Amino acid sequence: MALATERKQQIMSENRVRKNDTGSPEVQIALLSGQIAKLTEHFKTHKKDHSSRRGLLMMVARRRRLLTYLRDNSPERYKAVIQKLGIRR
Repeated sequence: MALATERKQQIMSENRVRKNDTGSPEVQIALLSGQIAKLTEHFKTHKKDHSSRRGLLMMVARRRRLLTYLRDNSPERYKAVIQKLGIRR
């Protein structure tokens, strides 16, 4: 359940910090959020797809670790990402 290349490029261009930025925490969190949203929609029709559910849980855990890293090292960037993606309430 990977994202389409065009969608991935769009997410990277919207969330990058610098030109040609593909590895910053902001970009990684945004990409994971896109994949999580796509898988969440998938599970609405395929309730018994347990192997993909495990992948979803791993993605959520990775995103949580990246958010913790960003919160500890740069609180203002953390707040900007949270607000932009609408992750936390």
